[in-house]
Amino acid sequence: MKKIAVLGSGSWGTALAVHFGRLGYKVRLWGRDQILVSRMINEHINPTYLSDTLLPELVSPTASLDVAVKDTDYILVAVPSHGMRNVIRELKPFLSERSTIVSTAKGLEVGTLSRMSEIIQQEISEFQPMAVLSGPSFAVEVARQQPTAVVVAGRNRDVVEAVQRDFRADYLRLYGSEDVIGVEIGGALKNVIAIAAGVVEALDLGNNALAAVITRGLAEISRLTWAVGGRRETLSGLSGLGDLILTCTGRLSRNRHIGIELGRGRSLKDILMGMKMVAEGIRTTGAALKLADKHGIELPIAEQMAEVFDGRKDVRSVAETLMVRRQRAEVDKD
Repeated sequence: MKKIAVLGSGSWGTALAVHFGRLGYKVRLWGRDQILVSRMINEHINPTYLSDTLLPELVSPTASLDVAVKDTDYILVAVPSHGMRNVIRELKPFLSERSTIVSTAKGLEVGTLSRMSEIIQQEISEFQPMAVLSGPSFAVEVARQQPTAVVVAGRNRDVVEAVQRDFRADYLRLYGSEDVIGVEIGGALKNVIAIAAGVVEALDLGNNALAAVITRGLAEISRLTWAVGGRRETLSGLSGLGDLILTCTGRLSRNRHIGIELGRGRSLKDILMGMKMVAEGIRTTGAALKLADKHGIELPIAEQMAEVFDGRKDVRSVAETLMVRRQRAEVDKD
């Protein structure tokens, strides 16, 4: 029986724990909130983040990181990007060399501009077995066993193939990739574009405008991916275009929701205060712009969204600014 630790008791971490429990694996679901963990133990659900899904008997919630990761085959890290480094630091003393770490977080660390796999390598070791899981995957749909396809990326082919083999189910298909950079940049920046897509929808600018935002957003993501050493072709797959389409159009998208509320005239502060789950796009925008500046490239949509977040522009003037920008060739030349 495989032993798996899932670190993070939000909707995605809980959905993953449910998935592995159904596969017959022994799962420990770690959460920092002792009250929430106690309720999960007593009620056999996650009442805050995934209240309509019963936790399988093989899923054991715990607030002890030591207990969670002891003798595990896999450690899935499903925490918000801004909490990744602290969790990895806390994890390190209890970590076994045999455990494969799988990052499922999407974002860039503010300050260092590091991707999630880079944080793991910086804090633990580049020799620790590791992979990245990303792609179009709403937690509630995975929990409901609805068909889902994702990407697992890693530099070690044996690790990637093991994750593909051990994680798959009738409703979950995993495609392999060696392009960790492309997969992580795609997963991070799609959240920024999704906020812009929500604005377009709220302003009733039409399907043409929405298609333009998604397509040019993909161009921005591809541009940054190539600049930092990833492969542009990765962005035509599940972790790029697939995740972008889902996050820009899906009604369950938290980042799209923020854009819609901004387009309706609400302040960013009020929107965030009313959300219990993290929307990564806000933090990622500033980090992505700094990373782009470091490599001398432009991210026009991200730049305009940053203007809105900082209160320097309203959403309608941002749409106008993007339309009157200097016209250019559609495809970038390397």
